[in-house]
Amino acid sequence: MQATPDITRSVTLGAVRLLEQMSLACVTEMRLANGRRSDIMGVTEKGELWIVEVKSCRADFESDGKWHEYRPFCDKFFFAVNEAFPTELLPLDAGLIIADQFGGALIRPAPEHKLAAARRKALTLKFARTAAQRFSASQFLSAHQGDLLNS
Repeated sequence: MQATPDITRSVTLGAVRLLEQMSLACVTEMRLANGRRSDIMGVTEKGELWIVEVKSCRADFESDGKWHEYRPFCDKFFFAVNEAFPTELLPLDAGLIIADQFGGALIRPAPEHKLAAARRKALTLKFARTAAQRFSASQFLSAHQGDLLNS
């Protein structure tokens, strides 16, 4: 059996691959205005904001009651788990993704909870800035990798 961090990494990778196949742009570990960090946030081509909460095992789900705090920050909320996860634990009013490191499947669509325009604008801007900052940082590290190793 995989260790929990390995399962989390695997499910996250597969869920991101699935969302990207569905034409969403994704950011992992996205900080929200309430101080929480979503595991995955995606933006659809229409500008809908989706949040995916990754759960690695029963204990991970049962010990984490904060997932309710993500709903006010997305149009659709999903759980992503691996195929061994007991999905009967998950609430039916959230979408469901089954994933592993190779990809994922959307098992249950999420109900829509439309964001208010002001919150959508703020979140979309935060998403764009987070993605741009991470891209810039990765470009800097790539360009200066040799310099950093030799210093």
